[in-house]
Amino acid sequence: WDETHFGKMGSYYINRTFFFDVHPPLGKMLIGLAGYLSGYDGTFPFQKPGDRYEQHNYIGMRGVSLSKPVSSGLALLCLSIQMLELSKSLPAALLAAFILIFDTGCITLSQYILLDPILMFFLMGAVLSMVKCNSCADRPFSASWWLWLNLTGVNLAGAMGVKFVGLFVVLLVGLNTIYDLWDLLGNLRVSLVMFGKHLLARVLCLILVPLALYTAMFAVHFAVLNKSGPGDGFFSSAFQSQLIGNNLHNVSVPE
Repeated sequence: WDETHFGKMGSYYINRTFFFDVHPPLGKMLIGLAGYLSGYDGTFPFQKPGDRYEQHNYIGMRGVSLSKPVSSGLALLCLSIQMLELSKSLPAALLAAFILIFDTGCITLSQYILLDPILMFFLMGAVLSMVKCNSCADRPFSASWWLWLNLTGVNLAGAMGVKFVGLFVVLLVGLNTIYDLWDLLGNLRVSLVMFGKHLLARVLCLILVPLALYTAMFAVHFAVLNKSGPGDGFFSSAFQSQLIGNNLHNVSVPE
């Protein structure tokens, strides 16, 4: 059923038809973009699970569920590096990689048009970036430290932009950040000025950057979906007047 639902959402993006859904837009936009780039024309109805795609090119939309070859490899690499950084043990990293490779849940999810593999990619990326940033703690404000801190923020925005369950990785990174700052505050060798720089760096990379990217996702979402469709009745008359094909399109709506 979920493939039918998210496949239809991808078709809406290709047809630029507005719709209402409970999930943030990033994952569905990536599915729609993959379908568009792979030649899918957005005409398959996605009425019920099990309908045959016939001549419709659905491969791109299934392929962007990144836990197929590309994202499985990336997620595998992320997990292996995380385990190596955390445990300093190559056997532990290899065991974690082995477990992921043969996880039947991941194998099943990778076959369909779903948000979960895309979410897993950003979750893995956020944790990997956090772990790598922690490993650079002895050289703060270096190029690598800034790189991993910014990538953590980018991946947090990606996780939140796919599903709200991404809040859990935001919580994890937040707790890790609080621990780091508390440790720095108690370090007598770190001046208050230096502590302030650390605090501002984290506010910039872990709060402002994710918020800016998350907002940008919705800006793209509303810019692309400019035609009337299912769900626009949930929105104000002023908003509906901006949608092509709506009964209120271009009608003057008093404030």
